[in-house]
Amino acid sequence: MNSRVERYRHSWRLRIPPDPGETRRIERWLATARVFLAVSTLVAIRMDPTELGNSWAAYGLFVFYLANGILIMMLLRRRQESTAGFRLLVHAGDVAWPALISIFAEGPRTPFFLFFFFVLAAAAYRWGLWETLGTAAAEVGLLWIESFVLIHVWLGPGGSASWRALLGLRVNAGTFEPQRLFMLSIYLLVMGLLLGYLAEQQKHLRAEKAVVTGTLSRVRVEAGLTGTIEQIFQEAMSMYGASRVVVASQESHSQRVFVGELNKTNGRVPSEFHWLESGARDAKTYLDDFPGEVCYASIDGDRWRTLALDDSGHQVPVANLAPISQLRDVQAFESLVTVAFLFGSEWRGRVFLFNPSWRGEKQEELRFLLDVVHQVGPAVYNVYLLHRLRRRAGAAERARFARELHDGAVQSLIAVEMQVDVLRRQSDAGKPIGLELGRIQGLLREEVLKLRELMQQMKAIDVDAQRLIGVLNDTVERFQRETGISARFVTDLEDLDMPQRVCREILRIVQEGLVNVRKHSGARHALVRLGSSHGKWSLTLEDDGKGFPFAGRYNQDQMEEAGKGPMIIKERVRLIAGQLTVESNPGQGTRLEISVPRNGEVPHEF
Repeated sequence: MNSRVERYRHSWRLRIPPDPGETRRIERWLATARVFLAVSTLVAIRMDPTELGNSWAAYGLFVFYLANGILIMMLLRRRQESTAGFRLLVHAGDVAWPALISIFAEGPRTPFFLFFFFVLAAAAYRWGLWETLGTAAAEVGLLWIESFVLIHVWLGPGGSASWRALLGLRVNAGTFEPQRLFMLSIYLLVMGLLLGYLAEQQKHLRAEKAVVTGTLSRVRVEAGLTGTIEQIFQEAMSMYGASRVVVASQESHSQRVFVGELNKTNGRVPSEFHWLESGARDAKTYLDDFPGEVCYASIDGDRWRTLALDDSGHQVPVANLAPISQLRDVQAFESLVTVAFLFGSEWRGRVFLFNPSWRGEKQEELRFLLDVVHQVGPAVYNVYLLHRLRRRAGAAERARFARELHDGAVQSLIAVEMQVDVLRRQSDAGKPIGLELGRIQGLLREEVLKLRELMQQMKAIDVDAQRLIGVLNDTVERFQRETGISARFVTDLEDLDMPQRVCREILRIVQEGLVNVRKHSGARHALVRLGSSHGKWSLTLEDDGKGFPFAGRYNQDQMEEAGKGPMIIKERVRLIAGQLTVESNPGQGTRLEISVPRNGEVPHEF
């Protein structure tokens, strides 16, 4: 993880950089609210002119504020992004404006007090707690300065009465008395504190969500379990400033213990995650008797300072320090954070962060770490289950191919070897061997075709809608060359929008159907047709062979009930949410019809 995250870990609000799009949206909403507030104020004054009296200067200020709001809105519409300097300049104007309005106001009872609320809300939306409090303090400072100028200069003995009369000002000196101004200042500071706190909490939650999302993005199936653990631990080391991360886990049914470690190289860049040699004694060292679900411990001289939380985030007492002391004999550290995890009923374990450093409140940090483990743990467990499933599927597939080779090619080659030995003896005795050689040649040709079909099944298929028609045509032509059976591929489609998963299964169905024609039908002609009608793709395979050992037309459900039909083709049709119909005429051939809906839901493939 880069140094930027290293800087962000100390403050939840700074753990994520600001989103330019979100910043632009906030500024546009604030600009809209500013214009709406100005228009509403002018309407209110129009309805009750006694609020301002005959002061044309006040009217001019409100018109200027409205024009300023419209200008800011237009600039934001034209600009692709809002710079920090622009936002600061606009905010400074918003801060100064309520101070000017307050000349005509009567404290918090006047509707003009909404301008104070707006500028505090704008600071909260833009930034957070301290910026909102700073805005409130700036408002208070301007009000006190304005009070001094108006009371002691403008309204004082040396003040210009002619200018006041010319501007039409009706300043209420009572508004700027110290007692009322003091209460107004407290009102603004308390409001700024509350709005800033709400904004800070909202940014805190957004930052936590962004951290969890970033950690979940490190869970990648293609990286494997070890690669995923390495990525997550690198994120954790950068987030908490830990010098080393260790994970210990135990498998339930075998009681085997696995311990892995990730260190920092040269104190900076994390090294590669690697598994350590471990034994049954490591379960006692890393897994047993640790307090709470998540625990923090640091040593100060000879004294341990600890904090432990249960699964719900409540503090629990730490009565036994022996597990922490025993761990320190194995892993050198001054402080640590450890959190437990449970994967189904198969795995239990703990993650250890050694020598972490953060400035946040420890109990909140531990609660968040527990929440991260609760959300990321199932994703890691899914990676483990998926790879275990793939290993088992791979083992089953290899076993199937081994059986195919043993029962097919190997047995046939043994038979050929025995027949060649018989021919050698007949040759020595001067007997004719031509017929036997022809039979052996036919047997070898058959096994070559079987091996090619087996290799074709083992080969990964990478075919999409653009290539499917060409690949199907090549498959049918190759079948005709290798078997001598007349075969054709027919289609009236030019452009396909078929999903890749459906393309792969269609090709597999054609391959399997042609294998069945060669092995079982005794046909002389075969036809493969691909088309589209009535919102469905249709695939048809026909031959003039001996047909299935049943007569009639059966759909997929009927074949399932009767236990009839080509099993592999039925399974592949089911995978693409299609429908299979088989029409068999013993001695006259077979017709397979497959229809696949265009908008059908294709099941997910691992």
